[in-house]
Amino acid sequence: MVREGIVLGHKVSKRGLEIDRVKVEVIEKLPPSVSVKGVRSFLGHAGFYRRFIKDFSKISSPMCRLLEKEVKFLFDDVCIKAFEGLKKRLVTAPIIIAPDWNLPFELMCDASDNAVGAVLGQR
Repeated sequence: MVREGIVLGHKVSKRGLEIDRVKVEVIEKLPPSVSVKGVRSFLGHAGFYRRFIKDFSKISSPMCRLLEKEVKFLFDDVCIKAFEGLKKRLVTAPIIIAPDWNLPFELMCDASDNAVGAVLGQR
């Protein structure tokens, strides 16, 4: 079995969860977007972790409004606050938590005509 690995930007080892500084520095240094394409890209990447970020929809709503049709692009203070809030939540540990080996695991499966998927998790 692997003794150490990187999952969702975090090092997982016998020492527990640690932030992988190399991956996180890129997000920390990311400047606010100046275009619709940049906002869409950032929200796409951040959206991958949305299930791990409490109130993701509420935090990202000012930026999502910029993606609506016929809305003037104005990345104001509210959008900057939302951008910085998401960045902070993406780089602070842990976005994931280590499993409790004393509790049971749950295997969740899904299948379609094209693919089969499974997730091992805990409540």
